[in-house]
Amino acid sequence: MEKSYSESYKKAGVDITAGYRAVELMKKHVARTVPEGEEVIGGFGGLFPLDVAGMEEPVLVSGTDGVGTKLRIAQLLGRHDTIGIDCVAMCVNDIVCCGAKPLFFLDYIACGKNIPEKIADIVGGVAEGCVRAGCRLVGGETAEHPGTMPEDDYDIAGFAVGAVDRKKLIDVNTMREGDVMLALPSTGVHSNGFSLVRKVFDIEHADLKAPVKELGGKSLGEVLLEPTAIYVKPMLALFGRVNVKGVSHITGGGFYENMPRSLPKGLGVRIEKRDVKTPAIFPLIQKIGNISEHDMFNTFNMGVGMSVVVAEKDVKTALEVLRDNGTEAYVLGKIVRGDGVEIA
Repeated sequence: MEKSYSESYKKAGVDITAGYRAVELMKKHVARTVPEGEEVIGGFGGLFPLDVAGMEEPVLVSGTDGVGTKLRIAQLLGRHDTIGIDCVAMCVNDIVCCGAKPLFFLDYIACGKNIPEKIADIVGGVAEGCVRAGCRLVGGETAEHPGTMPEDDYDIAGFAVGAVDRKKLIDVNTMREGDVMLALPSTGVHSNGFSLVRKVFDIEHADLKAPVKELGGKSLGEVLLEPTAIYVKPMLALFGRVNVKGVSHITGGGFYENMPRSLPKGLGVRIEKRDVKTPAIFPLIQKIGNISEHDMFNTFNMGVGMSVVVAEKDVKTALEVLRDNGTEAYVLGKIVRGDGVEIA
């Protein structure tokens, strides 16, 4: 690459040599997701050897998403090594709702200026997310946008593909009245509702590093930047043990928008508010922002990152499987005749 240099392009704001440097720095992170001895990155397309052995009718499942304005917290704190985990989580958690196993992931990073060390930190987080999800980071793209983004600004989006045997796709039509909804706890706000969060806390002027009593002495920045939980491994383990009838990834729109997406027509879910295990950040948001309870449950995950519906007879086994795979799930509600979500 020693001949690949353009003084004119650099004067316009794009340093292609910084891009090469970023690629070299990120290779060690990408290698964590690739089996030893296989190509890491460098070609024009990401390669993935598709193994569908044992599947009668393989179905590919795809998902794409970004991190939204949570990025601003990372930028204000100058910490960029976790935001990639969020990007992976937002994609692979959607895929697993269908019963699919994520296979590979690609990222796209747009930045005002390519600072190789910063880009490598971001991709390091992406690689960590892929490790947690058990999928491969097969490539990505970094683009400098001088004149359209401030030099310190960046955005990240991702794209994931998974696979499932058609007969193992989650079928919500097997759901019945009396089935039970389980909650898989979130790690906090995850990656949704941050436009409201930033407004509530006046983030641009807040001390993000000061300890907050209501948060157990943790800082606001630490709690808000906590990466989105990745539920792939516990959910895949669960699929292998019990008949899962519905799964929802609780993202923007909270309970009221996401849970009905995993319920068939004519059935709803009844949840007792006292049964929702809500982290301290949410009451703090509600208090400072003077936000209604309805709006809280309609914007945030309120401590429930994913919901799962199983038959009552399978609850004990499901909770044990999830616990054995690092997720302290609990009973959240009951499936009832009706429509949507009822929080009593």
